[in-house]
Amino acid sequence: MKILSVNTSDAAGIAKNPRPEGCLVEKSGLQGDAHAGSSRQVSLLARESYEKHEKTASLPCGTYAENLTTEGLILHHYPVGTVVKAGEALLEITQIGKNCHNACEIRKLSGKCVMPLEGVFARVLVSGFVRPGDPVKIVENK
Repeated sequence: MKILSVNTSDAAGIAKNPRPEGCLVEKSGLQGDAHAGSSRQVSLLARESYEKHEKTASLPCGTYAENLTTEGLILHHYPVGTVVKAGEALLEITQIGKNCHNACEIRKLSGKCVMPLEGVFARVLVSGFVRPGDPVKIVENK
């Protein structure tokens, strides 16, 4: 159960690019990302979600505009309120899934968007750095 990729973008609604590390900031989100400060501070998606469909299995991490791509922990199976330790940071799941619009650039690129059902959004409870390879684990399951 680990972080595979830390991803940011300068604009909303586009795929994110992998970074060597990131800083999750309390009450804000991933520093330098277009979504920082929003109600959905951090987005997470399991690599396993990519691998469910042949067309999306080979897409790079960040394609679905997730900030953290994880492996080995299917976060959308946990309820809102679950507390997750990711790297040095502590997150609380605030939303599972989201509404996708027809003009979505990500949907056009991938053909099918998994974020409406499997994307997880969280708020940052405790700031900290996150890097590929860092562990991800459930701290408190509500």
